[in-house]
Amino acid sequence: MANLPPAHAAADAGDRPYHFGFKRSHDRLPASIDDEGFKDLLQKNDGVFLGDTANKNLYLTFDNGYENGFTPRILDILKEKKVPAAFFVTGHYLKDQPELIRRMAKEGHVIGNHSWSHPDITQISDARLKEELAKVKQETARLIGSDRMHFLRPPRGIFDARSLAIAKAEGYTSVFWSVAYKDWDTNAQRGAAYAYERVISQLHPGAIILLHSVSRDNTEALGSIIDRARKEGFVFKSLEELPGRGFPLPLTGAP
Repeated sequence: MANLPPAHAAADAGDRPYHFGFKRSHDRLPASIDDEGFKDLLQKNDGVFLGDTANKNLYLTFDNGYENGFTPRILDILKEKKVPAAFFVTGHYLKDQPELIRRMAKEGHVIGNHSWSHPDITQISDARLKEELAKVKQETARLIGSDRMHFLRPPRGIFDARSLAIAKAEGYTSVFWSVAYKDWDTNAQRGAAYAYERVISQLHPGAIILLHSVSRDNTEALGSIIDRARKEGFVFKSLEELPGRGFPLPLTGAP
């Protein structure tokens, strides 16, 4: 999750790629990007990694690059617990799992853009980036009958000033995260107890939680994570309920 080495001069900050990183939460204090070198860049382009830190709201998000057999169970748990979530999908997922896309929409979840082919968007042209976003939006609209899509998660968490600006101009809020762990490696699953501890230990007011739906650990721990968070007084909200509908949010973590 570490970002690339910090820029040596302010002038460099806008023309280099970053890999999103953050200082993890501890003792229920908000996560921070104060020392990551890209805070001003995100703020300028209305990117978000936190919600309202003055209230104990949580925003649950999943990256769905491909289906590994766990999303139906995840959706079952969310339905049972009455928890909204956002699913950031790729072109592969749209083509491979149209019924799950329809189910997500039918059950009131946000479907976000994760690009068509999951490229490093800092290394493609303006036209290609716009095409990547447009194809996901168009195919989603074909499947669910709505072109309402205005949240983007940059593939691999890699971004630069140009890609953020294009996303903003195309009507997207770039959504990063303030709770995450290494959950995407399907060959390195460590059990539900590990997933539970890694997520619960990082919770804080306004947290945007990133989970990958390919993880068995996440699926098995999800119900317990939701129950524990609620026991502590946290409330799960949709990204649609972000203050100002996502434009803009404070990035400091201060109330």
